[in-house]
Amino acid sequence: MKFHQMHISDVEKALQTDMNRGLSDKDAEKRKKRYGENVLEEGEKPSRLRIFFSQFKDFMVIVLLIATVISGLLGEYMDALTIIIIVITNGILGYIQEYRAEKSLDALKELSAPQANVFRGGKKLKIPTKEIVPGDVLLFSSGDRIGADVRIVEANGLEIDESPLTGESVPVEKGTEPVFGEDLGIGDMANLAFMGTMVTRGSGKGIVIGTGMNTAMGKIADMLQSAKESMTPLQRRLEELGKILLALCLVLTVLVVVIGVLQGHDVYTMFLAGVSLAVAAIPEGLPAIVTIALSLGVQRMVRKNSIVRKLPAVETLGSVSVICSDKTGTMTANKMTVTRIFAGGKVWAVTGHGYEPKGDFFYRDRKISPKNDPALEKLLLFSALGNPTRIVQGKDGYRLEGDPTEGAMLVAALKAGFHPERLAGRYKIIGEFPFDSARKRSSAAVETGGGKVFAVVKGAPEILLQLSERILWDGREVPLNGEYRRAVNAVLEEMGTSALRAIAVAYKPLSKRGGLSGDEVERDLIFAGVMGMMDPPRKEVRQAVKECKEAGIKTVMITGDHATTARSVARELGILSKTGKIIEGTELEKMDGEELEEAAKEADVFARVSPEHKLKIVRALQKSGAIVAMTGDGVNDAPAIKQADIGIAMGRSGTDVAKEASSLILIDDNFATIKAAIEEGRTIYENIRKFIRYLLASNVGEILVMLFAMILGLPLPLVPIQILWVNLVTDGLPAMALGVDGAEEDVMKRKPRHPKEGIFARGLGWKIISRGFLIGGATLLSFLFMYSRHPDQLAYAQTVAFATLILAQLIHVYDCRSERSIFARNPFENHFLNGAVLSSFLLMLLVIYYPPLQPVFRTEAILLRDWLFIAAMAALPTFLLTGTFYLRNQKRYDIMKEGN
Repeated sequence: MKFHQMHISDVEKALQTDMNRGLSDKDAEKRKKRYGENVLEEGEKPSRLRIFFSQFKDFMVIVLLIATVISGLLGEYMDALTIIIIVITNGILGYIQEYRAEKSLDALKELSAPQANVFRGGKKLKIPTKEIVPGDVLLFSSGDRIGADVRIVEANGLEIDESPLTGESVPVEKGTEPVFGEDLGIGDMANLAFMGTMVTRGSGKGIVIGTGMNTAMGKIADMLQSAKESMTPLQRRLEELGKILLALCLVLTVLVVVIGVLQGHDVYTMFLAGVSLAVAAIPEGLPAIVTIALSLGVQRMVRKNSIVRKLPAVETLGSVSVICSDKTGTMTANKMTVTRIFAGGKVWAVTGHGYEPKGDFFYRDRKISPKNDPALEKLLLFSALGNPTRIVQGKDGYRLEGDPTEGAMLVAALKAGFHPERLAGRYKIIGEFPFDSARKRSSAAVETGGGKVFAVVKGAPEILLQLSERILWDGREVPLNGEYRRAVNAVLEEMGTSALRAIAVAYKPLSKRGGLSGDEVERDLIFAGVMGMMDPPRKEVRQAVKECKEAGIKTVMITGDHATTARSVARELGILSKTGKIIEGTELEKMDGEELEEAAKEADVFARVSPEHKLKIVRALQKSGAIVAMTGDGVNDAPAIKQADIGIAMGRSGTDVAKEASSLILIDDNFATIKAAIEEGRTIYENIRKFIRYLLASNVGEILVMLFAMILGLPLPLVPIQILWVNLVTDGLPAMALGVDGAEEDVMKRKPRHPKEGIFARGLGWKIISRGFLIGGATLLSFLFMYSRHPDQLAYAQTVAFATLILAQLIHVYDCRSERSIFARNPFENHFLNGAVLSSFLLMLLVIYYPPLQPVFRTEAILLRDWLFIAAMAALPTFLLTGTFYLRNQKRYDIMKEGN
């Protein structure tokens, strides 16, 4: 039998303890040796050195390291040094990100209370939490964090906030009676308290039944260790690109060697020539430019209230197809708010958001001051009397100290001008009967300044209706007969349908001041009314959900709250479609892998779920081919956040555990910020495609110039130092500028990329090959034209080829800004690109015309008349293909644009 099913005496026997005396020091010491300290285990962590060297296992990095060795053997020391610097820089960046990610469990440990009150040998002691052992008797009261999992044996108005574990926004009432049932969730075990949760009201005593990794918190810690971080789409595509480049290198090497040998050259010489071309095929600057583009994207995202902890997350967010979002604190404000009041026979609407004491009261769309309606004024006054909570204004706005339900009632009273400090001089609390889960109510006896005494009772509406004989209706106290009871029940039913939590308020005059019992105070009451409250949705989330839907992204709500509450919020936010399903945790528990995978595709909302369920949902969606983002703020969200393709944590309300497990943190806890991050992510990925297109087309052009010259038995059109210059300078600066190119206007109207889409999809491979072929062809023709006119001036012909290649690439870079053509976007809007192109052009002129550099780069000054020829040949590759494409397709794009 499980502890929550046992009677208290059976728990004492099972754990060999005494609920009134606790364990002896000797027993406690024995159990500490047996069970260990009450701490969360970290598991085996890799050393810092191992983490660092693991950064060099990436396939692309291995290719670059091979290129470094080959470059060194060929004497290209500058090339080799550049590659080494790039590889080490990337390794350091990767090490920093991974090391920080492994701090998740350290943050989780901090949630355990540092000290706890226990009975040991009949004495009340305060001990470090790590010293708690099974069988210890724990004492806790309002404001305490529970130090271990306990079976509650005494509960005095005890309520505990379990949202870090369950996600449920309302504190849970706790009792001592056994709880029966199979497959119960944490929120259903009303006689257990769990490590890391907070007491919000009352006090209690409990026998420790689990410590360390044997707690509910420990199970989450274990899941956090076992959840594997997914490789991002960008990482997969770059690995794919590395394999393609390596295959290209091998093919080029073999091809050149075979051609050279067939032409009569010795094998060794041709092997070195082939390897030289293979090294030229690898864009050495690609990893660095990817890192720079992502880093710049990170800076832009900070300005949009999101912090990226892992660089690849920027791109991954742009490919997300499903957002799994926790409800409490993410889509809602996590601030219980009174939105409806029933008083005097009228239903009032209350405006305002969260704990800020500003708002108005409306009856039938007319704003009315509570002072003009005695029944409403009385109800709000009673809400403030005997209210133990406080609303405090801080730097980040108003915050609550105390129970969320009482806090919501106090905020409503504050909106009407009833401030506890001012009421204290007119009303004195002379007796209190705290909330009790069995009675489901609390009460207070109040004395006015004039000596009158009356009672105020707050609690469950069905209980207060039973205890009331009269009701305040239209300003009069009338008998609470069947007609009025039906009217009240109709209001309660409507509030329940709207997922409002209803709290009733009643009162009655008292004839004496002292010697009052709870029975005397809480019977023959006058029913004053009902307050309907909820954790309201964030006002900007609905629009964000709508825009995500337009971008082809499905939003799924995952919450520990009841299905009724989840349905109401999901409908209000536009998440729950007409055909969408709501699946509860109990249903989910019965599903096998395939059933859950199918259900996850159709469900819009998952309610009453546990941390294990969240992890299963994320995995099921991933198996169905979705790129999943998981948002959350609690400890319960951390395993799913880490498992998701991209984990998103809340910056303000999020626990350290959630933040450390995440890839992205929202500074403002605003779901709407995700939309901006998605747009940024999509733009960055498109920019990465742009500079991959530019770099590879340029490299293909360089390779083909050299390869065709060899096949034709011509002198080399370019010397190695010129190729190196083009790779590091002409290619690098414009490629970096493409990394900060602005978004195209339709970026958020496109569907998410398929997770299996290759880097060369959507015609990118053809564009690279065709443009590269034409760039190489134009460069070779320029060389042939000049060399045929002046065979004795090889250096001049090579300089012309050098200039043609650079200009062709600088023109081609503008064509790379759009998937359509060079004419599709304004060429002057990217100032960074214009600056990079101008810089590359001026540096080319410096190499060609500055005498000290001419012998280094083997260049000669080009005559002015030859520049017209060079410019024409350089423009040919871009305008030959893109001009034809534009004329053929522009009409179709114009029609599409008008349609949108």
